Amino acid sequence: MTVTTRPRVIEVQPAIRRGYSTAWWGMVCMIATEGMIFAILIASYFFLRATNKQWPPPGVEVPNLTLVIPFSLVLWGSSIPVFRAEHAIRRGDQRGLRIGLLVGSLMGLAFVAYTIKDFQDLHFGWRDHAYGSIFYITVGLHATHVVIGLLMSLIVQIKAWQGKFSAERHVTVEVFSLYWHFVDAVWLFVFPVFFLSPHIR
Repeated sequence: MTVTTRPRVIEVQPAIRRGYSTAWWGMVCMIATEGMIFAILIASYFFLRATNKQWPPPGVEVPNLTLVIPFSLVLWGSSIPVFRAEHAIRRGDQRGLRIGLLVGSLMGLAFVAYTIKDFQDLHFGWRDHAYGSIFYITVGLHATHVVIGLLMSLIVQIKAWQGKFSAERHVTVEVFSLYWHFVDAVWLFVFPVFFLSPHIR
């Protein structure tokens, strides 16, 4: 008697990504490092303020709040379209991704334009005194981070228009989104320290 056995079919399930990617963790580590730099600069500002009898120095005009407040809202608001763009691609929504990234970058670009104008309108330089040095270094460093974020956004947008992202593949969008939210969060500390506190005598 012959016994016939059927070949056993093994079903291979598609791999499921668990946890965060290496790129995501790399960005987290970079953000932690950059966050410490800004924390040191802000601590230095308060140290200088505590060790000087008059702060800002005599004759120094404190930054005007007329434009910085609305443009700060613009920068913070830019996190909303970036957030929506990331969630759009999670659903495979290519159009939502492109629109969100574009709107976020335009808002960030408006903030950079304001920062350049603000520097041009200041009546002191970074070499004039300690107040000028810490102001230019910290605010300028933050603006540099925004510019870097805009360059990152440009690269992500090019890839988005090329259709390189999908609901399954969008790590680049996640990493950029993380960086952009960090830049906006830093301004939550830089703005009150360098623009609001000088008005408090």
